[in-house]
Amino acid sequence: MRAAVLHEIGQDKLEVLDDVEAVGFGPGRVRIRVRATGLCHSDLSAMSGVLPQPAPFVPGHEGAGEILEVGEGVTRVKPGDRVVVCWLPACGACPACKRGQTELCLAGFMNAGTPNFRRPGGDVFGFAGTGTFAEEVVVDAGCAVPIPDDVPFDIAALIGCGVTTGLGAALNTADVEAGSSVAVIGCGGVGISAVQGARLKGAAEIVAVDPVASRREAALKFGATQAVAPDELAAAKQLVTGGEGFDYVFEVVGRSATARTAYDNTRRGGTLVVVGAGAMDDHLQLNMFELFFDEKRILPSMYGGGDVLRSYERTIALWRAGRIDLSGLITHRVPLAEINEALDQMRTGAALRTCIEI
Repeated sequence: MRAAVLHEIGQDKLEVLDDVEAVGFGPGRVRIRVRATGLCHSDLSAMSGVLPQPAPFVPGHEGAGEILEVGEGVTRVKPGDRVVVCWLPACGACPACKRGQTELCLAGFMNAGTPNFRRPGGDVFGFAGTGTFAEEVVVDAGCAVPIPDDVPFDIAALIGCGVTTGLGAALNTADVEAGSSVAVIGCGGVGISAVQGARLKGAAEIVAVDPVASRREAALKFGATQAVAPDELAAAKQLVTGGEGFDYVFEVVGRSATARTAYDNTRRGGTLVVVGAGAMDDHLQLNMFELFFDEKRILPSMYGGGDVLRSYERTIALWRAGRIDLSGLITHRVPLAEINEALDQMRTGAALRTCIEI
């Protein structure tokens, strides 16, 4: 079968090969025919080494498709079912799951160390234990979440990561208060989803911050009340908040520099939500006095900060009701053979989300 493979960490191009085999099928596992997958910035971060991932590997973790085969003991899905791939399934038995913090379950991360694929030259891993830049993938049954027939594969793929992460940051982690002021730093697919979440919660002012003009224009269409370049944020802060700072600031880039900017633009007693996934050696520096004196809440948001399955259901319900726009997030579409074009679209900021059709 075909799959896009990164041979070594640090390479900026993927090679689409037709000699890749999905492996690991057996009890408790399912084989999925991938139909659509989104390109998330986390895929680029894994390719560059910002996020830890053994190589060679098949990127992709935001996918949807249909069940081809189920292993012994699998009852939740059957061949022919439409599913979204969940890269962080909850085991239901660990301390995090028992506390109701299923987004912190480590079972899914354990899958990342087991090869999902094989080539004549040896084993190949799947990013985040999945690897959806492939025609087929074998995963634990818990990674295959059934979706209704009226949800297109491309929409379902977005729900698998970016939309759930951004919406959840506003709805679950921050629980944005109606009438509040919000700034979102970084307006790709996840940032735009945070904008939509803040709008749903009734934020009075939503300032979108991004260096790319097309993304700023898009943010206005999705509910932002203003959209500014990074060097215009100070003026927006003064205009919207009288210089006090925003009630909520979402950092959706994953860098200490932007997290520091987000902190500085959060009002005293306000909330900074860290959504972007950054590098382990990129340290955010805060002094002990400002932590005490400013009383700002710093809330990391992992995969939307809530129960993933409930978040999927909520997102589908909001989409059906016309309360959120998901199709508008897909600005580009490419076949798997042109995956490197999609990478360029992400790197330049030209795309909110590129859908890879497989």
